[in-house]
Amino acid sequence: MASQSVEIVAKALEQQVLQSARIVEEQLDAELEKLEQMDEDELEKLKERRLEALKKAQKQKQEWMSKGHGEYREIPSEKDFFSEVKDSKSVVCHFYRDSTLRCKILDKHLAVVAKKHLETKFIKLNVEKAPFLTERLRIKVLPTLALVKDGKTKDYIVGFTDLGNTDDFTTEMLEWRLGCSDIINYSGNLLEPPTGGQKSGSRFTKVEKKTIRGKGYDSDSESEDD
Repeated sequence: MASQSVEIVAKALEQQVLQSARIVEEQLDAELEKLEQMDEDELEKLKERRLEALKKAQKQKQEWMSKGHGEYREIPSEKDFFSEVKDSKSVVCHFYRDSTLRCKILDKHLAVVAKKHLETKFIKLNVEKAPFLTERLRIKVLPTLALVKDGKTKDYIVGFTDLGNTDDFTTEMLEWRLGCSDIINYSGNLLEPPTGGQKSGSRFTKVEKKTIRGKGYDSDSESEDD
């Protein structure tokens, strides 16, 4: 009986794979047929549109890089934080302290993600050089990532709780968590973390805020984590 059940499941999976393959093949055939039916003028217009799109993407890339995107940088003071946030649509700021080991762990992952996602600016700020901002945002746990979009704090990543609750989380896990807050352009499945550390639909801390300077900023009440 058990072997029959396994056989039934195997056949069902095989049918699903075949069906998916047929759908992909039909879509490719339709695209090829469409291209074959185009005349020279239509093909030329298609090439021009694609070239224009490439030029636009390159221009956007250069604009981002001129604003400090594409690298993970430290900013010297809280005054610089406000100008950096104002200058870019999407910003991830790591509030850190030199003596906190987990901040160094996070640094390594952020450096990788910053190079991959040019659409977002990645910066870090030493909390000891930013007493006003740290108090205003009520940052009490290190490391803390502030996710800022259009000058507003959209979300928080506090410690490693949302990253599988382990020091050995992967860069992909961090990328997924940032994608869940729409602070980067994430191409994976947002409903399923990339590791077994969390189950589908798992909860994570999310804080909707008004502005950077706004009062009443909620956060965990824990002390700074060494």
